[in-house]
Amino acid sequence: GVLPSPDGPAPSVSITEIRQYLRAQDIPFHDGYSCLHTPSLFTGDRGDQPLSANAPFTLFIDKTTGSFLCTATLAEGTWQDFQANVEMRHHGVTPIPPASSEETEEEMRQAREDARCIWERALPLWELLDEKETKETKALFGISQVTDATLKRFGVRYLRAARSLVFPWFSPQDATLKGLKLLRVEKKGGTKTYVEETLPRFDSYRNLFGLPLIGRRDTELVLTGWELDALALHQAAGVASLALPRGASSLPPTLLPYLEQFKRITLWLGEDLRSWEAAKLFARKLSLKRCSLVRPGNLQPRPLEALNQGLNVTKILRSALLASHKSIISFRQLREEVFGELVNTEQVSGIKWTRFPELNKLLKGHRKGELTIFTGPTGSGKTTFISEYALDLCMQGVCTLWGSFEINNVRLAKIMLTQFAGRRLEDQLELYDEWADRFEELPLYFMTFHGQQNIKTVIDTMQHAVYMYDITHVVVDNLQFMMGHEHLSVDR
Repeated sequence: GVLPSPDGPAPSVSITEIRQYLRAQDIPFHDGYSCLHTPSLFTGDRGDQPLSANAPFTLFIDKTTGSFLCTATLAEGTWQDFQANVEMRHHGVTPIPPASSEETEEEMRQAREDARCIWERALPLWELLDEKETKETKALFGISQVTDATLKRFGVRYLRAARSLVFPWFSPQDATLKGLKLLRVEKKGGTKTYVEETLPRFDSYRNLFGLPLIGRRDTELVLTGWELDALALHQAAGVASLALPRGASSLPPTLLPYLEQFKRITLWLGEDLRSWEAAKLFARKLSLKRCSLVRPGNLQPRPLEALNQGLNVTKILRSALLASHKSIISFRQLREEVFGELVNTEQVSGIKWTRFPELNKLLKGHRKGELTIFTGPTGSGKTTFISEYALDLCMQGVCTLWGSFEINNVRLAKIMLTQFAGRRLEDQLELYDEWADRFEELPLYFMTFHGQQNIKTVIDTMQHAVYMYDITHVVVDNLQFMMGHEHLSVDR
């Protein structure tokens, strides 16, 4: 994904300005956890009437970015779009949702159509040829303990041709099919890996799996990182559970409005330290005071594993730790965390590079909060190496942001794509689309800066990227840009 260029993104807006504006415009609102809630401008009441506080509050304004989403009409846009629509309303014009480009509209329509075709060919899992095929399929995906009733409730199907489970994405308003996720198992040696594919493609796939099953009155939720975990939780503990579309790698802010109704959210994203780190990050977005986290450990594996091992899932949920701890704590409260670090020494040392075993010895892996500086004369291959180094982590799901002030993004992306494919694509152009499709799935973003930049603009863009895309690795190439000539004396 490319982040909007510096002259592109609208100036960020503070929560105070948003509140002042809403008051000045007589728009009733209440303060939620991550969003402000107001009646929608788009649900068709007359423009010259003030928005009534009795209308349902279906429009949500993100407190961090000012972007809005109306869950009744799915209209969404920036804070500037919101203000423009309020102005239109004053002039008696019915606001129109900001349009996405025709290209994206067409792509989404196509994706929906493709999804519908697959969905119609897929079978409910309990209606396969015979008992034996059903049993073998369930065993393959590790869901032998998951009952037909649970699968039915969540609408899970099986696509025989692709040997994949099919998880539907239904629109919360009118229950139409908006997309799918396909899950298949690949066996290499003795290990099973799960491979996912989404329709529509990666970035526009915003399904909270399980959302249509949530009741209006539900106030407690368990948020998981995987569809099969959501099934297991519902079955084992009868709790409302949802799965994030990209697991522990990101929580897209457009999903926050759908999570506003919950007073308590327990995050149980997986069983490794990375999902624990992600849970801490997401809890900040969701508002710490309502979040609890399930600490990964031997007796607290991911929900599906817990169900398969016959563990008491309700008990594990009860032992979740509050996300907002007070500023001073005793060792007694740290005790569990310290033990966790000792048990998981391998993971604590960070995410290992698969291509650079020597580097793992030196740096122990990529760890959040660490700064690594690579130096070397011009032309010694710093950029080439760092692009390979970052790509290695990115392929393991580390959300990565590139700020290249040296070479343009097209050239950088070309280098990375070549390294990713491991071949010279200029000699095999017919393979380009296949590799580009796979490359596009990586959680990789580029800043569009060039030459000397005001350092504040760069930092602001980085912070925005961290909120929007849960970036955990930033690459700056190179540091010269920070050294504008005007402050040579300043120690940066």
